[in-house]
Amino acid sequence: MLGAGIVLGAMVTSLWVWMLTYRHPRTDDAAVRANVVGIAPHVSGPIVELPVVDNQRVREGDLLFAIDARPYAARLEASRAALALAEADLAAQRDAIGAAEAELNRRTAEEGYAADYLRRVEPLLGRGFVTQDRVEDARTKLRAATAARENAAKERSRAENLLAQVGDLNARIEAARAAVRSAELDVEYCRVTAPFDAWITNLNIAVGEYAREGQQVFALIDDRAWWVMANFRETYMSRIRPGMAAEVYLLAYPGRRFRGVVQGIGWAVHPKDGATVGVLPDVSATLDWVRLAQRFPVRVRLEPGDPQRPYRMGATAVVTIRGGEIAVDESGAPAPR
Repeated sequence: MLGAGIVLGAMVTSLWVWMLTYRHPRTDDAAVRANVVGIAPHVSGPIVELPVVDNQRVREGDLLFAIDARPYAARLEASRAALALAEADLAAQRDAIGAAEAELNRRTAEEGYAADYLRRVEPLLGRGFVTQDRVEDARTKLRAATAARENAAKERSRAENLLAQVGDLNARIEAARAAVRSAELDVEYCRVTAPFDAWITNLNIAVGEYAREGQQVFALIDDRAWWVMANFRETYMSRIRPGMAAEVYLLAYPGRRFRGVVQGIGWAVHPKDGATVGVLPDVSATLDWVRLAQRFPVRVRLEPGDPQRPYRMGATAVVTIRGGEIAVDESGAPAPR
C-alpha cells in the first residue's frame, strides 16, 4: 500500500506540475538585455578631457569626453570672415546693378532721341531741306544708340546673374552662412555628452589619444529600458500573448521577484536545416528519432530598476508567465505598484 501510494502520489504530482507548467509557462533559458549604443565622435582630434571612468553611471547631458577644438574654432573664424566678405561683395554687386540700370536708362533715352531725330529728318530729304549725308548720319546714330542700349541691357543682366539672387535669398550669402553653421556644429561636436542615462562600459582610452570621426570610443548601456529575452518552447506559444504579466527571478538576487510584461513574441528564428542553396531548398535526407521543440524568443519588459539591485546585461534569469493583463506606463514598462 505504501508503494502504491508513492506511485500514485508521483503520478498526481507529475500531472499537477504538467498542468501548472502549461498554464504558466516557465523557462530558465533567459537573460537580461538592454540597448548598447556605441559612442563615436563626429569630428577627429586628440582627446583633451575625459572626466568619466569605466563602469560609471552618467546622466543625460553629462560630458563624456572633449576633443581639441582649436582647429575647428579657427575654421569657424575663417567661415565668419568669408561670410562678412560675401555680404560686402553683395552690397558692391547691388551697387553695380544700380549703375548698370542707370546706364541702361541713359542708353534707352539716347536711342529714343536718335529714333525721333531720324523720323524728323527723313521727310525733309524729299523736299531738299537736308542732304542725304545728314539722313545717313542720323541712321548711323540710331544704330549706334540701339547697340549701346542692347549692350547696357546685357551688362545689367550679367550683374544680376553675378548677384546670384533667387527670390529673397542670395546663393553666395546662404552658402557662406551654411559654412558658418557647419563650422559651429564642428566646434559643438568637440564636446561629446551622454544622450541619455546610461552606464559606461569598455572604456579603454586616456587623455591624449586620437579619436577618429565615426570610430567608436566606448559603449553606453541604456539604463532607460531593460528587458529579459526568454526562449520558450513552441508548445507554449498558444499560452503567451503580448501584455501578459510575468515574474522574473535573477540569479544575482536570489529570493527577489521582479515584475515584467510580455512585450512581444519573435516571429522567426534561423533554421538549422532547410537552408536555400541557389534557387532550391536544401532539405536534410535524415530525420532524428528525437525531435526537440523549437524555441522562440519572448521579450519581457522589466519594471524600473532598483538602485539597490541594478540590472546587468547578460544576467541569467528565470521567467514565468502568469497570464492576465498588467498595467504599463508610457514607456511600456510595468506601472509602479
